[in-house]
Amino acid sequence: MSAFTPDTFLVADVVPSPSHDERKQGRKPDMIVLHYTGMKTGEAALQRLCKSESKVSAHYVVFEDGHIVQCVPETFRAWHAGVSSWGGEKDINSGSIGIEIVNPGHEFGYPDFPLRQIAAVISLCKSINTRRGPISSVRILAHSDVAPGRKQDPGEKFPWEQLSDSGVGHWVRPAPLNLEGTALHPGEQGDAVRRLQRVLHGYGYDVEETGTYDDATREVVAAFQRHFRPAQVDGVADASTLLTLRALLETRPAPLT
Repeated sequence: MSAFTPDTFLVADVVPSPSHDERKQGRKPDMIVLHYTGMKTGEAALQRLCKSESKVSAHYVVFEDGHIVQCVPETFRAWHAGVSSWGGEKDINSGSIGIEIVNPGHEFGYPDFPLRQIAAVISLCKSINTRRGPISSVRILAHSDVAPGRKQDPGEKFPWEQLSDSGVGHWVRPAPLNLEGTALHPGEQGDAVRRLQRVLHGYGYDVEETGTYDDATREVVAAFQRHFRPAQVDGVADASTLLTLRALLETRPAPLT
């Protein structure tokens, strides 16, 4: 792809990636998926996103100092989400805009996200919402939300609360840890597990209602914790996790029309 005009004035540079195609069935993006790059440097990540042989890309890359690079026009389908699902949709790439946030990730020390970087992410999400929206707050998601068995980015250090305070994404204050009450553990079976799976599926996660707390359910619970109850990510549906999930459902905005 040759150079193109960026979609927003927030973009400092355009570095085109060949890894994109048309959005399927004329889909318009109504979801934003946030990632971390998971490589030692942002420059290495950007190089990989723009190599044809890598077969991966994103619409945007946000560096630690807030510098934003656009790699794929928003009208095209970037290849950022991989095998993924949300709300019963399987082709997340066709319906989303992907934002890569420069951070080496869990494999390379996983530092905190700088304030300037998060401010840039917030501004970019707001810009997308203004131009492409409205985008429901419950459709501004982590890569780990849409691919819980494969991914853990942008991870438990990502400041979702700060985004929500700025009007980006759905968030509630997590219930405290170590609360007394029912906890569900991997390996358990029964109606309580079935209800947990039903509620997680109803919120959007790809989990089957089997009544068995299997590995897939544990992975989804861990993904939920990583986003909404990050103080402890262990895949156990303790009282804190269950209460936080209930609060999210109670505050979930009505579907956009």
